[in-house]
Amino acid sequence: MKKMVLVITGAAGSGKTTICKYICAKYHLPKVVTHTTRAPRQGEHDGIDYYFESDASFAQKHFLESVHYSGAQYGSSIEGLEAAWQTAPLACIVLDTKGALAYQRALSDQVLTIYLTVDVGKDSAAALRKRMEARGDDPEKIAKRMQSAENKRDQQIPQELMGHATIIKNNDLPTAHRDVDAFMATVIAKLKS
Repeated sequence: MKKMVLVITGAAGSGKTTICKYICAKYHLPKVVTHTTRAPRQGEHDGIDYYFESDASFAQKHFLESVHYSGAQYGSSIEGLEAAWQTAPLACIVLDTKGALAYQRALSDQVLTIYLTVDVGKDSAAALRKRMEARGDDPEKIAKRMQSAENKRDQQIPQELMGHATIIKNNDLPTAHRDVDAFMATVIAKLKS
């Protein structure tokens, strides 16, 4: 069976991690564990949510993509992807749009992409900010993140991903789950054929 990776991307607060957890639990997909130099959030565990690295240990990995974002480094390694594929031929990963593009360029037809949007009322930025507050992010870091060039970039799907990504609105979780389930039904059918 062909090895594939499901990339979930979108702006900060769009629900990437929540949707990834849902897919991994419901469809028994392994999550590709990525690396970061940021401190763990409350409830996060090393080797499960991220590999929490020092600057020195981060520099020793073999990355498909990496980015400096909001004062920390993030990246996904070839070793992490291979470890996930040892568990199942389809793995799931959460990436920013730059990372999603790097995966698309490096792995091409092995990549399936979901781009999450939030379109609650007229102010999606306010909705994204509320979500980050609800998950316990530091208010100062939220403000900095919302103003970052990376976050502004991630607010729109990159042109290069158009035609390769499935866009799913995550205004409310039950509707997003239904749309994800429809997407996964086509993926599973494709993998079986």
